[in-house]
Amino acid sequence: MRLTVIGTGYLGAVHAAAMAKLGHEVVGIDVDTAKVAKLNAGEEPFHEPGFPEVLREQLATGRLRFSTDFADAADADVHFVAVGTPQRKTDGRADLTYVDAAFMALTPYLKPGALVVGKSTVPVGTAARLAEVVAARWPLVATHAGGGEAPRVAWNPEFLREGFAVKDTLEPDRLVYGVADLEPADASSPSSRSASEILDEVYAQILQRDTPRIVTDLATAELVKVSANAFLATKISFINAMAEIAEATGADVTTLADAIGFDSRIGRKFLNAGAGFGGGCLPKDIRAFTARAEELGRGDSVAFLKEVDAINLRRRERVVQLALESCGGTVYQHHVAVLGLAFKPDSDDVRDSPALDVAVRLNGLGGHVCATDPQAIETARRLHPQLDYAPTLAAAVAEAEVVILVTEWAEYKALTPESLAALTPARTIIDARNVLDAAAWRGAGWTYRGLGRP
Repeated sequence: MRLTVIGTGYLGAVHAAAMAKLGHEVVGIDVDTAKVAKLNAGEEPFHEPGFPEVLREQLATGRLRFSTDFADAADADVHFVAVGTPQRKTDGRADLTYVDAAFMALTPYLKPGALVVGKSTVPVGTAARLAEVVAARWPLVATHAGGGEAPRVAWNPEFLREGFAVKDTLEPDRLVYGVADLEPADASSPSSRSASEILDEVYAQILQRDTPRIVTDLATAELVKVSANAFLATKISFINAMAEIAEATGADVTTLADAIGFDSRIGRKFLNAGAGFGGGCLPKDIRAFTARAEELGRGDSVAFLKEVDAINLRRRERVVQLALESCGGTVYQHHVAVLGLAFKPDSDDVRDSPALDVAVRLNGLGGHVCATDPQAIETARRLHPQLDYAPTLAAAVAEAEVVILVTEWAEYKALTPESLAALTPARTIIDARNVLDAAAWRGAGWTYRGLGRP
């Protein structure tokens, strides 16, 4: 099939390359000239394991290319809209500027019967509104398109995990279609296919592996993604709330999580207490979900998400407090090394990153903060040029009095007391992800501080 992907950020670029790998002819469209040039040259604009290989492979086949011209979308059968929906600073709501702009720019180039498929995470009700926009604008451009069947709008939420995005696109654990035409296509009109039938053709290879497929209405499809993120955020904040109780009682939250995680109704995943969640999805999505519920007059239904958010932010403050305690009550003119800047390992994404937040707070308190990360130094520097960055772990800890591990990169998790002691005068480590062996570090003479651990 001939596809376009509007927006070539983290979601869109990966989706475009993955669709080409499935055999489709794909054009990725973006207004960012520099990003488009980089992608066409086979250079990834962000760090994502496995993506550079798929990108270059599919560019070489000729099935994938990138453009800044919406006219290049004119021949496509299906258009995926994968632009960002950042949080508005004023009220926490999702900023739909880019989604609206993408639909407006795309509509004049839609051919009869085209399907526009939203992948962006949006407040419930957005898809129906945009379907009305397309329906209203179609008569204005239909004469140029030769008339015919009006384009339709569907919603196909993404469930990508950064660090696993290529796999999650090509081997998803489920496919969700939000469509307006829930009934089968009219059998008397063979040329007319339902939106779900068109998406089935897009994802034919994936469906052959018996991937679960849910076809539902537009509103339910929109709610699937935000409710999933709200649940995961709640689970993380729950165990971090238990960490606060553990710290007050001398209990060990890690053992607690192991114990309750054996209950099949609970499960062990997302029960790792630490500095909390960040990134471009969970924080903004729960805030936007809360704001949308309040607009609908159902704010009380998700009022608990405000406490989920508050617990999450408190864990960052707790890391800062541990650093202050370790430096005798103040970090002013003390040397502190921060290991990690990305919000999670295998990513260079620093949006709402607990690690970067901790580094910025300590710097603001007058500490000599030196931060490092295997991938995220440049993305962090663009946001906070006032910090000192070191290209390697060894350089970051060289003068440190306290070392704080905040992003659980494999190389940081693999640290031993002996290997770190050879690099730094510090003998205090704050494990903000609870990934180190506390007994081993203490046994080697280190002062070890974890979150929710005695």
